[in-house]
Amino acid sequence: MDKSSIEEIEQRFDADVERFSTLETSQANTIDAVLNMELITDGISRTYPNLKNILDIGCGAGNYAIKTLMKTNNQVNVDLVDLSKAMLERAESRVKEYTKGEIQTVKGDFRTVKLQEGKYDVIIATMVLHHLRDDADWETAFSKLYSLLNKGGSIWIFDMVEQNSPELQQFMYQEKYADFLIQLKDKNYQEHVFNYIQKEDSPRPIMYQLHLLEKVGFKKVDVLHKHLCFASFIGFK
Repeated sequence: MDKSSIEEIEQRFDADVERFSTLETSQANTIDAVLNMELITDGISRTYPNLKNILDIGCGAGNYAIKTLMKTNNQVNVDLVDLSKAMLERAESRVKEYTKGEIQTVKGDFRTVKLQEGKYDVIIATMVLHHLRDDADWETAFSKLYSLLNKGGSIWIFDMVEQNSPELQQFMYQEKYADFLIQLKDKNYQEHVFNYIQKEDSPRPIMYQLHLLEKVGFKKVDVLHKHLCFASFIGFK
């Protein structure tokens, strides 16, 4: 099956702003969504007590940026990148309530939009990297993200991941995650989610991504949390 184009992904998210605008649930169809949001934003606030510049790629409606601002300070400069203009507009209107710093919105693919190298203390990447495709795409994207961070900066990732073992992938995804989605709503919803994952997404194992972070230059990598086919992890420049 051919994967969705950037334009098709943009159209789906244009029509789904409300679902991504709730801090209480975050992305409810991801396992431990709220826990991962708390772990990442708590981790950022403790690591960077004087946080100044953050970049949120695939920012959606701005939940992670808002949570970070709530836990740090109201002087942070926030750059928001997303394919969806509707998402960016919602994110900007929500984020500006929590900071007196500058807010910049950039519509487009983080791989190709122009961003300032060496600027950011923190990059937030939640449920966006699974849209990358082949190995070259993954490495080029990770290299670009590395270049955008200042020395001592870090990237905080929450995303869908695969297992290296086909048998474990079957168990974690086709059985356990399927059960989670059915319990969350119903069988039709589970099939709906699986259909768009198959069409849109190309997740990679967590170990693949940790090794790739090290390959492109990150000095320290660490894992915050993994539950079935979702994980949060970090790379420090």
